Amino acid sequence: MHFGVIRKGPRNHIGDVGGILVGNAADEAARTGVTVVLPEARAVAGGDVRGGGPGTRETDLLDPSCLVDAVDAIVLSGGSSWGLDAASGAAAWLGARGRGYRAGSSPLVSPIVPAAILFDLANGGNKQWGEEPPYRALGKAACEAAAADFALGNAGAGLGAIAGKYKGGLGSASAVTESGLAVGALIAANPFGAVVAPGTDRFWAAPFEMDGEFGGRGIPEPGGFAALDPLAGSKADASPGGNTTIGVVATNADLTPADARRIAIMAQDGLARAIRPVHAPVDGDTIFVLATGAYELGHEARHGPLSALGAMAADCVARAVARAVYEAGTLGAAMSYRDRHKI
Repeated sequence: MHFGVIRKGPRNHIGDVGGILVGNAADEAARTGVTVVLPEARAVAGGDVRGGGPGTRETDLLDPSCLVDAVDAIVLSGGSSWGLDAASGAAAWLGARGRGYRAGSSPLVSPIVPAAILFDLANGGNKQWGEEPPYRALGKAACEAAAADFALGNAGAGLGAIAGKYKGGLGSASAVTESGLAVGALIAANPFGAVVAPGTDRFWAAPFEMDGEFGGRGIPEPGGFAALDPLAGSKADASPGGNTTIGVVATNADLTPADARRIAIMAQDGLARAIRPVHAPVDGDTIFVLATGAYELGHEARHGPLSALGAMAADCVARAVARAVYEAGTLGAAMSYRDRHKI
Protein backbone atom coordinates (compact mmCIF):
# COMPACT_ATOMS: atom_id res chain seq x y z
CA MET A 1 0.00 0.00 0.00
CA HIS A 2 1.25 3.46 -0.97
CA PHE A 3 -0.36 6.61 0.40
CA GLY A 4 0.65 9.12 -2.28
CA VAL A 5 0.78 12.82 -1.43
CA ILE A 6 0.55 13.58 2.29
CA ARG A 7 -0.70 16.94 3.51
CA LYS A 8 -0.97 18.57 6.89
CA GLY A 9 -4.44 18.49 8.41
CA PRO A 10 -6.77 21.52 8.32
CA ARG A 11 -5.75 22.68 11.81
CA ASN A 12 -2.24 21.22 11.72
CA HIS A 13 -2.47 19.74 15.19
CA ILE A 14 -3.24 16.44 16.87
CA GLY A 15 -6.97 17.17 16.84
CA ASP A 16 -7.02 16.52 13.07
CA VAL A 17 -6.98 12.81 13.91
CA GLY A 18 -10.58 13.05 15.16
CA GLY A 19 -11.88 11.95 18.53
CA ILE A 20 -8.97 13.56 20.37
CA LEU A 21 -9.34 16.53 22.74
CA VAL A 22 -6.53 18.48 24.40
CA GLY A 23 -6.68 20.56 27.56
CA ASN A 24 -4.06 22.94 28.95
CA ALA A 25 -3.78 24.40 32.44
CA ALA A 26 -1.02 26.52 33.92
CA ASP A 27 0.26 28.17 37.06
CA GLU A 28 1.68 31.39 35.64
CA ALA A 29 3.44 32.41 38.85
CA ALA A 30 5.20 29.07 39.12
CA ARG A 31 5.94 29.00 35.36
CA THR A 32 4.69 25.47 35.01
CA GLY A 33 1.72 23.67 33.55
CA VAL A 34 -0.08 20.51 32.51
CA THR A 35 -1.46 19.19 29.23
CA VAL A 36 -4.02 16.39 29.07
CA VAL A 37 -4.72 14.45 25.87
CA LEU A 38 -8.23 13.12 26.24
CA PRO A 39 -9.63 10.65 23.71
CA GLU A 40 -13.41 10.86 23.45
CA ALA A 41 -13.50 7.06 23.84
CA ARG A 42 -10.97 4.73 25.40
CA ALA A 43 -8.06 4.31 22.99
CA VAL A 44 -5.48 1.62 22.30
CA ALA A 45 -2.10 2.91 23.48
CA GLY A 46 1.62 2.26 23.41
CA GLY A 47 4.71 4.02 24.62
CA ASP A 48 8.48 4.27 24.35
CA VAL A 49 11.08 5.82 26.67
CA ARG A 50 14.49 6.76 25.27
CA GLY A 51 15.90 9.39 27.63
CA GLY A 52 18.34 8.56 30.41
CA GLY A 53 16.42 10.41 33.12
CA PRO A 54 12.69 9.73 32.63
CA GLY A 55 9.83 10.42 34.99
CA THR A 56 6.76 8.41 34.08
CA ARG A 57 3.59 6.77 35.42
CA GLU A 58 1.80 3.60 34.25
CA THR A 59 4.15 2.95 31.34
CA ASP A 60 4.56 -0.73 32.29
CA LEU A 61 0.90 -1.47 31.61
CA LEU A 62 1.41 -0.30 28.00
CA ASP A 63 3.45 -3.44 27.37
CA PRO A 64 1.39 -5.51 24.89
CA SER A 65 1.66 -8.52 27.19
CA CYS A 66 -0.25 -6.75 29.97
CA LEU A 67 -3.97 -6.98 30.71
CA VAL A 68 -5.13 -3.43 29.97
CA ASP A 69 -5.17 -2.64 26.25
CA ALA A 70 -6.70 0.87 26.25
CA VAL A 71 -6.25 4.10 28.20
CA ASP A 72 -8.51 6.97 29.20
CA ALA A 73 -6.08 9.89 28.95
CA ILE A 74 -2.41 10.79 28.66
CA VAL A 75 -0.92 13.50 30.88
CA LEU A 76 2.15 15.62 30.08
CA SER A 77 3.35 17.81 32.91
CA GLY A 78 6.04 20.15 34.08
CA GLY A 79 7.28 19.95 37.63
CA SER A 80 9.63 16.97 37.51
CA SER A 81 8.51 14.29 40.00
CA TRP A 82 5.99 16.72 41.52
CA GLY A 83 4.21 16.80 38.16
CA LEU A 84 3.31 13.12 38.23
CA ASP A 85 0.51 14.09 40.61
CA ALA A 86 -1.25 15.76 37.65
CA ALA A 87 -2.26 12.28 36.48
CA SER A 88 -3.96 11.71 39.84
CA GLY A 89 -6.03 14.83 39.26
CA ALA A 90 -6.95 13.67 35.76
CA ALA A 91 -7.83 10.21 37.07
CA ALA A 92 -10.07 11.74 39.74
CA TRP A 93 -11.85 13.83 37.10
CA LEU A 94 -12.36 10.80 34.84
CA GLY A 95 -13.43 8.48 37.65
CA ALA A 96 -16.07 10.93 38.87
CA ARG A 97 -17.59 10.69 35.39
CA GLY A 98 -17.49 6.89 35.24
CA ARG A 99 -14.70 6.79 32.71
CA GLY A 100 -12.12 4.06 33.19
CA TYR A 101 -11.35 0.35 33.24
CA ARG A 102 -14.02 -1.74 34.95
CA ALA A 103 -12.84 -4.97 36.54
CA GLY A 104 -15.49 -7.63 37.14
CA SER A 105 -18.46 -6.48 39.19
CA SER A 106 -16.68 -3.57 40.87
CA PRO A 107 -18.96 -0.54 41.30
CA LEU A 108 -15.98 1.73 40.60
CA VAL A 109 -13.91 2.19 37.49
CA SER A 110 -10.15 2.59 37.47
CA PRO A 111 -9.10 5.36 35.06
CA ILE A 112 -5.93 4.44 33.18
CA VAL A 113 -3.82 7.58 32.82
CA PRO A 114 -0.18 7.13 31.79
CA ALA A 115 1.93 10.24 32.25
CA ALA A 116 5.36 11.73 31.71
CA ILE A 117 7.02 14.81 33.15
CA LEU A 118 9.67 17.33 32.18
CA PHE A 119 11.92 19.36 34.47
CA ASP A 120 11.04 23.08 34.67
CA LEU A 121 11.94 23.75 38.30
CA ALA A 122 14.87 26.08 37.54
CA ASN A 123 13.15 28.55 35.19
CA GLY A 124 12.70 31.39 37.70
CA GLY A 125 9.08 30.79 38.67
CA ASN A 126 7.85 30.71 42.25
CA LYS A 127 8.04 27.05 43.27
CA GLN A 128 7.53 27.62 47.01
CA TRP A 129 4.37 25.53 47.18
CA GLY A 130 5.23 23.67 50.39
CA GLU A 131 2.97 20.66 50.92
CA GLU A 132 0.45 21.73 48.27
CA PRO A 133 2.06 21.47 44.83
CA PRO A 134 -0.37 22.63 42.12
CA TYR A 135 -0.25 19.63 39.83
CA ARG A 136 -3.26 17.61 40.98
CA ALA A 137 -5.46 20.69 40.59
CA LEU A 138 -3.84 21.48 37.24
CA GLY A 139 -4.57 17.94 36.04
CA LYS A 140 -8.26 18.36 36.79
CA ALA A 141 -8.32 21.85 35.28
CA ALA A 142 -6.71 20.59 32.08
CA CYS A 143 -9.43 17.93 31.78
CA GLU A 144 -12.09 20.60 32.23
CA ALA A 145 -10.44 22.67 29.50
CA ALA A 146 -10.16 19.80 26.99
CA ALA A 147 -11.38 20.86 23.56
CA ALA A 148 -10.87 20.28 19.85
CA ASP A 149 -8.67 23.40 19.63
CA PHE A 150 -6.00 24.56 22.04
CA ALA A 151 -3.06 26.93 22.45
CA LEU A 152 0.55 26.21 21.46
CA GLY A 153 3.82 27.76 22.62
CA ASN A 154 3.73 28.97 26.22
CA ALA A 155 0.84 26.71 27.14
CA GLY A 156 0.20 23.68 29.32
CA ALA A 157 3.22 21.48 29.88
CA GLY A 158 5.22 23.76 27.60
CA LEU A 159 4.75 26.92 29.67
CA GLY A 160 8.03 26.64 31.58
CA ALA A 161 9.98 24.70 28.95
CA ILE A 162 13.39 25.75 27.62
CA ALA A 163 14.77 24.14 24.46
CA GLY A 164 18.54 24.39 24.24
CA LYS A 165 19.27 28.14 24.03
CA TYR A 166 15.65 29.08 23.22
CA LYS A 167 12.34 29.27 25.03
CA GLY A 168 10.66 25.91 24.55
CA GLY A 169 6.97 25.20 24.51
CA LEU A 170 4.07 23.07 23.35
CA GLY A 171 3.94 22.19 19.65
CA SER A 172 1.73 20.11 17.40
CA ALA A 173 1.54 18.98 13.78
CA SER A 174 -0.57 16.62 11.70
CA ALA A 175 -0.47 14.69 8.44
CA VAL A 176 -3.32 13.19 6.42
CA THR A 177 -3.25 10.87 3.40
CA GLU A 178 -5.61 11.05 0.44
CA SER A 179 -7.35 7.91 1.73
CA GLY A 180 -8.03 9.48 5.14
CA LEU A 181 -5.35 7.95 7.35
CA ALA A 182 -4.43 10.65 9.86
CA VAL A 183 -1.63 11.08 12.38
CA GLY A 184 -0.78 13.96 14.68
CA ALA A 185 1.85 14.73 17.29
CA LEU A 186 1.72 16.91 20.40
CA ILE A 187 5.11 17.67 21.95
CA ALA A 188 6.27 19.55 25.04
CA ALA A 189 9.80 20.53 24.00
CA ASN A 190 12.28 21.08 26.83
CA PRO A 191 15.42 19.34 25.53
CA PHE A 192 19.00 19.71 26.66
CA GLY A 193 20.06 19.67 23.01
CA ALA A 194 19.80 22.30 20.28
CA VAL A 195 16.72 22.64 18.07
CA VAL A 196 18.36 25.22 15.79
CA ALA A 197 21.58 24.70 13.84
CA PRO A 198 24.27 26.66 15.71
CA GLY A 199 25.02 30.10 14.28
CA THR A 200 21.86 30.11 12.13
CA ASP A 201 18.11 30.66 12.35
CA ARG A 202 17.45 27.26 10.72
CA PHE A 203 15.65 24.52 12.61
CA TRP A 204 17.18 21.05 12.49
CA ALA A 205 13.66 19.88 11.58
CA ALA A 206 13.49 22.20 8.55
CA PRO A 207 13.67 19.44 5.89
CA PHE A 208 10.30 18.19 7.17
CA GLU A 209 8.52 21.57 7.35
CA MET A 210 5.14 21.89 5.63
CA ASP A 211 3.88 25.18 4.20
CA GLY A 212 6.10 27.44 6.30
CA GLU A 213 4.59 26.20 9.57
CA PHE A 214 7.63 27.26 11.57
CA GLY A 215 8.74 30.30 9.64
CA GLY A 216 9.93 28.85 6.33
CA ARG A 217 13.52 29.92 6.99
CA GLY A 218 14.93 27.05 4.93
CA ILE A 219 17.24 24.18 5.75
CA PRO A 220 20.70 24.52 7.32
CA GLU A 221 23.49 24.83 4.76
CA PRO A 222 24.35 21.24 3.82
CA GLY A 223 27.55 19.50 4.79
CA GLY A 224 29.82 19.33 7.79
CA PHE A 225 27.24 18.79 10.50
CA ALA A 226 29.23 15.95 12.03
CA ALA A 227 32.15 18.35 12.46
CA LEU A 228 30.10 20.71 14.64
CA ASP A 229 30.58 20.59 18.39
CA PRO A 230 27.81 18.18 19.48
CA LEU A 231 26.94 20.46 22.41
CA ALA A 232 26.83 23.72 20.41
CA GLY A 233 23.45 25.32 20.98
CA SER A 234 22.63 23.08 23.93
CA LYS A 235 21.94 24.22 27.47
CA ALA A 236 25.01 25.39 29.33
CA ASP A 237 24.50 22.97 32.22
CA ALA A 238 24.71 19.28 31.34
CA SER A 239 23.99 18.07 34.86
CA PRO A 240 20.82 16.04 35.50
CA GLY A 241 17.65 18.07 35.71
CA GLY A 242 16.39 20.89 33.55
CA ASN A 243 15.45 18.92 30.47
CA THR A 244 13.25 16.34 28.66
CA THR A 245 10.96 16.25 25.63
CA ILE A 246 7.68 14.39 26.04
CA GLY A 247 4.70 13.93 23.78
CA VAL A 248 1.79 12.04 22.31
CA VAL A 249 1.24 10.72 18.81
CA ALA A 250 -2.37 9.99 17.86
CA THR A 251 -3.74 8.21 14.81
CA ASN A 252 -7.12 7.09 13.55
CA ALA A 253 -5.65 3.72 12.50
CA ASP A 254 -6.93 0.48 14.04
CA LEU A 255 -3.73 -0.42 15.88
CA THR A 256 -3.16 -3.27 18.29
CA PRO A 257 -1.17 -2.57 21.47
CA ALA A 258 1.88 -4.14 19.79
CA ASP A 259 1.39 -1.92 16.74
CA ALA A 260 1.11 1.16 18.98
CA ARG A 261 4.36 0.25 20.71
CA ARG A 262 6.13 -0.06 17.35
CA ILE A 263 4.80 3.31 16.16
CA ALA A 264 6.01 4.90 19.42
CA ILE A 265 9.49 3.51 18.79
CA MET A 266 9.51 4.84 15.23
CA ALA A 267 8.09 8.20 16.32
CA GLN A 268 11.10 8.75 18.57
CA ASP A 269 13.13 9.19 15.37
CA GLY A 270 11.36 12.52 14.98
CA LEU A 271 13.13 13.78 18.08
CA ALA A 272 16.44 12.74 16.51
CA ARG A 273 15.59 14.79 13.41
CA ALA A 274 14.78 17.90 15.44
CA ILE A 275 17.18 17.92 18.40
CA ARG A 276 20.98 17.51 18.71
CA PRO A 277 22.00 15.76 20.93
CA VAL A 278 18.90 13.80 21.89
CA HIS A 279 18.04 10.87 24.21
CA ALA A 280 20.84 12.09 26.44
CA PRO A 281 21.58 10.92 29.99
CA VAL A 282 20.07 14.20 31.22
CA ASP A 283 16.82 13.92 29.20
CA GLY A 284 13.77 11.75 29.86
CA ASP A 285 12.41 11.59 26.31
CA THR A 286 9.09 9.72 26.22
CA ILE A 287 6.52 9.27 23.45
CA PHE A 288 3.02 7.82 23.87
CA VAL A 289 0.75 6.63 21.03
CA LEU A 290 -3.05 6.68 20.98
CA ALA A 291 -5.11 4.92 18.29
CA THR A 292 -8.83 5.59 17.86
CA GLY A 293 -9.39 2.72 15.39
CA ALA A 294 -11.61 4.60 12.93
CA TYR A 295 -9.39 3.82 9.90
CA GLU A 296 -8.98 0.16 8.94
CA LEU A 297 -5.50 -0.79 7.84
CA GLY A 298 -6.75 -4.26 6.91
CA HIS A 299 -5.79 -7.63 8.29
CA GLU A 300 -3.48 -8.67 5.48
CA ALA A 301 -0.05 -7.22 4.68
CA ARG A 302 -0.14 -4.69 7.52
CA HIS A 303 3.62 -4.32 7.67
CA GLY A 304 3.74 -1.82 4.81
CA PRO A 305 1.02 0.52 6.13
CA LEU A 306 2.44 0.33 9.65
CA SER A 307 5.90 1.22 8.36
CA ALA A 308 4.50 4.21 6.50
CA LEU A 309 2.49 5.28 9.53
CA GLY A 310 5.61 5.15 11.70
CA ALA A 311 7.47 7.36 9.22
CA MET A 312 4.58 9.85 9.20
CA ALA A 313 4.54 9.84 12.99
CA ALA A 314 8.27 10.62 13.16
CA ASP A 315 7.85 13.46 10.67
CA CYS A 316 5.01 14.94 12.73
CA VAL A 317 7.08 14.71 15.92
CA ALA A 318 9.97 16.58 14.29
CA ARG A 319 7.64 19.28 13.01
CA ALA A 320 5.90 19.56 16.39
CA VAL A 321 9.23 20.13 18.15
CA ALA A 322 10.07 23.02 15.84
CA ARG A 323 6.56 24.46 16.12
CA ALA A 324 6.82 24.31 19.92
CA VAL A 325 9.85 26.60 19.81
CA TYR A 326 8.56 28.79 16.96
CA GLU A 327 5.24 29.45 18.72
CA ALA A 328 6.75 30.11 22.17
CA GLY A 329 7.15 33.59 23.62
CA THR A 330 9.99 34.98 25.72
CA LEU A 331 9.52 34.20 29.41
CA GLY A 332 11.94 35.54 31.99
CA ALA A 333 15.51 34.88 30.89
CA ALA A 334 14.41 32.36 28.24
CA MET A 335 14.33 34.30 24.95
CA SER A 336 12.02 33.13 22.21
CA TYR A 337 13.09 32.13 18.73
CA ARG A 338 11.15 35.00 17.17
CA ASP A 339 12.61 37.61 19.50
CA ARG A 340 16.15 36.35 19.04
CA HIS A 341 15.88 36.37 15.25
CA LYS A 342 13.62 39.46 15.13
CA ILE A 343 10.82 37.73 13.25
